[in-house]
Amino acid sequence: MWDPATYLRYGDERSRPFHDLVARIPAERPRAVVDLGCGPGTLTATLAARWPASRITGLDSSPEMVERAAALGAPVQFAVGDVRDWRPAPDVDVLVSNAVLQWVPGHRELLTRWAAELPAGACLAVQVPGNFAAPSHRALREVAGDGPWAAELTPLLREAPVDDAVGYAALLAGAGCAVDAWETTYVHLLPAPADADHPVLSWMEGTALRPVRAALDQARWADFRAELGVRLAAAYPVRGGRVYFPFRRVFVVARTGARAEENS
Repeated sequence: MWDPATYLRYGDERSRPFHDLVARIPAERPRAVVDLGCGPGTLTATLAARWPASRITGLDSSPEMVERAAALGAPVQFAVGDVRDWRPAPDVDVLVSNAVLQWVPGHRELLTRWAAELPAGACLAVQVPGNFAAPSHRALREVAGDGPWAAELTPLLREAPVDDAVGYAALLAGAGCAVDAWETTYVHLLPAPADADHPVLSWMEGTALRPVRAALDQARWADFRAELGVRLAAAYPVRGGRVYFPFRRVFVVARTGARAEENS
């Protein structure tokens, strides 16, 4: 289960890649815009401001997230659904998927299918975290593999479920798209009050730790969380009341079909 409040704990830091991704979408007057994996909807609502004449739709697999999104009152239609089942309508000129596909096995096949099914000249914009080799995720895999919970947790934590920018560029160029792909490492300066949990642990509770929390009972979760917190504190020391947290992100914006080549 997704917890919107936990996810939004670092809302400003989590929103920055979305805005950087959308800024590179060249569409001026798309007929319809779809945000796959819209979460609590706060970022999807900004798409309505960018394209006020477009029909904006947000889709997410979490009923809790969609309920939170619908309460915003934005001019956006929100719905519960699985991105793996989604198929584009003929008027979808912009498809956004921000920090979602790392959760979807086989998402490379999804990307090539979407590129083929979107109308010619449509924009497919994707951002995924590229931090699976970072100290935070190495510590997560180590704690998961070392403890009494190893049999349950090891299958849940994959080494590298995403490609780098070159991999996605090659994939979508091979599908006939004009491609703009890049990587950015943000350095988030996270406040670290002395009486609070380590901020990287709090960050991970909103995303990467969700499958772990769902798999463990309360007592084992507390033990797991404590051990991981010790390792994160060693990997990300507090300096002057804050932690410097590097976070790599992978971006690709692709334009489909013949008109993409003509207008690029």
